[in-house]
Amino acid sequence: MTKALAMATVAVFAMALSHQIDADVLDGVLQVNSASVDIVHSVYQLRARIEYPMSPAIERALNDGVALQFELEARITRRRRFWIDPIVADATLRRELAFHSISDRYVVREMGSNSQQSFGTLHDALAFLSKVDGWPILVASQLVKGQEYHISVRAGIRRGSLPASVRVLLFWTSDWQRLSEWYTWKLPS
Repeated sequence: MTKALAMATVAVFAMALSHQIDADVLDGVLQVNSASVDIVHSVYQLRARIEYPMSPAIERALNDGVALQFELEARITRRRRFWIDPIVADATLRRELAFHSISDRYVVREMGSNSQQSFGTLHDALAFLSKVDGWPILVASQLVKGQEYHISVRAGIRRGSLPASVRVLLFWTSDWQRLSEWYTWKLPS
């Protein structure tokens, strides 16, 4: 009987934790406030300002060992009149935010590289994540002169890695995420 009670307690705890992570953490505004491109030496570089949700639940989840992945997706399409617009370039900037309890700092790591920065507060880390400057997304030689191109940008946030103790309890939950609306404009030539 005690083994069944223990299993039921673990199941109730896991369900409560998964509900808290799924429902509360991502509440708030998620949008691309502005975006533009600069052409530097024939390379189109993206500049964007994003508003990510910030809540006590996010801070609590990070402090409990849940990492969050922040993504910025850029898509360049060639405009066609009577057919589907083909994708010319598609790039995603992935960064992970985690709390390191030993140093009491929030660490932002760029996925796929060794680049990382640490911050004393969650607010400072989110301020860093919300600004993207000089991200190369396209080379001018990929474009055909005389054609019209559009660029679309959207931001996303989702649960990253989980600590082993929580991963065991939440093995059946789906990986949640939130995406902003596309922010689209005509690509300058």
